[in-house]
Formats: sequence, C-alpha cells, structure tokens
Amino acid sequence: MSIKVLQPGLLTSMQDLGRYGYQKHGVIVSGAMDAYSLRIANILVGNQESEGTLEMALLGPSLEIEKDSLLAITGGNLSPTINGKVVPMWRPVYVKAGSILQFGVCKSGCRSYLAIAGGCDLLEVMGSKSTYLRAGIGGFQGRALQRGDVLAVNSPQGAILERMEYFKRIHSLESFVPSSWYAGRQPMPHVLRLTTIRMTRGLQFEYFTAESKSQLLNASFQITAQSDRMGYRLSGVNLQLKSPLEMISEAVALGTVQVPPDGNPIILLADRQTVGGYPKIGQVAIVDVPILAQVRPGAAIQFQEITLEEAERLYIARENYIQELKTAIQLKFL
Repeated sequence: MSIKVLQPGLLTSMQDLGRYGYQKHGVIVSGAMDAYSLRIANILVGNQESEGTLEMALLGPSLEIEKDSLLAITGGNLSPTINGKVVPMWRPVYVKAGSILQFGVCKSGCRSYLAIAGGCDLLEVMGSKSTYLRAGIGGFQGRALQRGDVLAVNSPQGAILERMEYFKRIHSLESFVPSSWYAGRQPMPHVLRLTTIRMTRGLQFEYFTAESKSQLLNASFQITAQSDRMGYRLSGVNLQLKSPLEMISEAVALGTVQVPPDGNPIILLADRQTVGGYPKIGQVAIVDVPILAQVRPGAAIQFQEITLEEAERLYIARENYIQELKTAIQLKFL
C-alpha cells in the first residue's frame, strides 16, 4: 500500500506529536502546528493519536492513493477533492484504489492534516516521525514532500481493519465513501476576522511598562510574512521594557510570547528553539495554540488574559472531550 505524490503543494511534510526528551541536547520538539487536528484525524481512522500525518500548509498537494485506504482530513479547509468531487472533512473516508486526492485553495484556516489508517511506514528518529526541516531529519528523508515521492503505508491491523471492512460493506459505485457523521470539528479562523488568543502572564511581564502591558491586551497584532513553523512574528505596537534587562537564556515553551529589542513580539511554535534570552511577556494557553496555528500570515490576532487556573481548566476540559470523542467513535464501529 502506498501514496504517490503527483504535486507536493506549498509545504507538505510528515508530522506527529513531536520529538520529546532531547531539548537538553539542543534538539527541538517539532511536530504538528495544530496538534488537535492531528489527533482527531488519527482517532477517526483508528490510529494511535500520535501517529504521523501529512501536514499541508496553505496550498495542498495532489496524491494518488494506490490501494483501498481509510483516511481522514481535518484542520483548515484546503478544498479537498477525490477524482474531482468534494470530499467532506472531519470524518473517516474509505477511498478506492487509483483515486486522486487533490487539495486546492485555502478556504479557512491554513493547515490541513491527512491521516491514513495504519500510518506511513517511516523510521522514527529519536522516537518521532516528525520532519525537522532545518536539520533535515525525520519524516520522509528529512524534507518536505516532492513530486514523485512514494510513501509506503503500513497494512491495517486489528480494529483498523475492521473499520475498513465496515466501509467495504457499504456498496457504492463512487470512488470514495464518507461516513454519514463527523466529529471533533473546530472553528477555523477567518482571514478577515480578528482572532482572539488567550494567554497567561509571562515570567517577565512585570518588567514591561504599564503602557506596553495595556497595549498587549487591548491592541491587535498582525502576523507578518516572516512567520513560519518556528514562530509567528507580530507587528503592531512596540512593547517596551521599563529599563534594559540583562537575561541569561532560559527554557522556552510552545506558545511563549517573547519580545526582542525591536519591541515586536514573537510567539514560539512547533519548531521553536530550546532556550531563549528575550523577556517573555506572555504564554499562550495550550488549548489556543491549534487555533493560532490556523491563523495565516497577514491576518490579525488580539490577546485576552486569563489566569493559570483557567488555562488549566480549559486544558482538562479539552482532554476530557477528546477521550469522550474517542470512545464515541469506537462505539460507532461495534
């Protein structure tokens, strides 16, 4: 079973939930920008939540599915079609051999995720299939997909095979059969609307001027074209310290909002460095990182301060929701 890349799209790479345990050696975590969408895609096809999927940004690829497969597409809407017909997202879809899965223009969000039942047959590097593009390690040959690449897919086993048999029993002359239900869909940011991102105060929040602290929470910031998987660079108001601050580099995390000397904040994302020496004015709530990852360059965001306790409550509620969702989907196939 394999997938052939006919067109690679703008940036299509293999990503999972990341490469943990090696930051002390300077190896970044990497992984999916929108981990929520990745997890839901895998749950829909019966994979482990952490299985590698294809992450596609802004302009998706064209792929030939060479054998009967079960797949799911989540995240931003990149206009997916199979043999020219619109394929619904956020649900399992049984696809017949020889079908062409094509992604087009971005209608909402900016990153889409494609999970294949069984997962792609790739060697893990430091316990992960994620592609670290700058270092050229992990994923498919350490790089983004290119035309002519062929991705081997593991043969479905156990419960995954049962799900495929479930769809095979639904006779159809169409090249694909979607489930009649969907699950886990999250609203995608619209490019023309302001997206609110919740955050807690960073370790150096009190070192900034009162005006800067007020502007952080009341002004809007545009995501610049210099943004990438490492971080979103923001423009808007310049945030200033009360006085120069000499800092020793310290650990940073997913969603850390740091402010370099030019006053323009940077939000650290999946390919972030392991340590940073700029003052940290905020920390994006982990439940809002997937939403942030779907805001495309050129769009605007605003921050809303919440407490650490509220951020924890939101995180626990999301994890409970995902576990309930997983159970409900399993029951669908009994």
